[in-house]
Amino acid sequence: MAVPLPRIHFYEIDDQSWFPSILREKVQACLTLLWTQRFPPFQTRSPASLIAHTLRTLLGPTIKDYIFIDFASGAGGPTPQFEREVNKTLALESIEKYHQKQNSRSTTTRRRKDVNTPANGQTSHDEADDNDSVDFILTDLFPHIPSWKLACSTSPHLHYIPQPIDACSTPPNLISLVSSPQPLPPRKPFHLFSLAFHHFPDPLARAVLRNTLATSSGFAIFELQSRSLSSLFTALMLGPALWLTSWYRFWGDWTHLFWSYVIPVVPIVVVLDGLVSALRTRTREELLALMDEKEREGWRFESGAAVHTWPMGEATWFVGIKES
Repeated sequence: MAVPLPRIHFYEIDDQSWFPSILREKVQACLTLLWTQRFPPFQTRSPASLIAHTLRTLLGPTIKDYIFIDFASGAGGPTPQFEREVNKTLALESIEKYHQKQNSRSTTTRRRKDVNTPANGQTSHDEADDNDSVDFILTDLFPHIPSWKLACSTSPHLHYIPQPIDACSTPPNLISLVSSPQPLPPRKPFHLFSLAFHHFPDPLARAVLRNTLATSSGFAIFELQSRSLSSLFTALMLGPALWLTSWYRFWGDWTHLFWSYVIPVVPIVVVLDGLVSALRTRTREELLALMDEKEREGWRFESGAAVHTWPMGEATWFVGIKES
């Protein structure tokens, strides 16, 4: 149900310079948890898994044409899980296609009278497509190098840029700045904003979109909320959810548990900022209004929403794809 209010850009506590960095780290850890963990029976899959599936579905076979650059990555957020989910799906599809191809060959071979095959009757797996994986890159104006190194150590297709990256003015050689032992394949840049775009006031949001339209071949804005009563209710429920789960999700991190239970600053900030995030979130029409009509020429835009947490937690997305 839509809130009968215009978009209000209240301040989020986590954005403020006076907010202690140690508490900011704990809040961001909670946000990553809320992105990447599944909480049954209220979730059938994690929000990150839902968004990864959405991205794969929206782009279809063309997803392999892109390299995905995440802006305002923070400590990593959902991007490492995006990479795992998308590449797992692509690998399974590649294997399925390979076996279909082999079965087709086997059927054709059995129908021939004279067939030259290897003595063991096997076909080399080298004929399968080994270039189906896509790469994801973490960036931020304030890079979180230790967290990113740890995340990137788990996959050869997850990378980071150690230099500060401003989403308003990305350098033309952005991909070459990636910290990677091998050069990345030449693919079209696709910009990601995961639970980040609502942080930008209108002037900054316009500048980010202007730069995005000029320097990318596609972009996606993902949010875990909408400007709705249901999202406000869901934000209020984050407090009880963290109170029930933090003790075992963060067991051993006694500082986190202290600021969650003894002096519950972390869950309070998550709830308050969640409420503000919902009121900051833009609609499709508001996002389109941030872009000049001339800038939008040659672009196709899609948007949608899906429930990530029963009964009312809603994820929203706005995707732009350059067609010419």
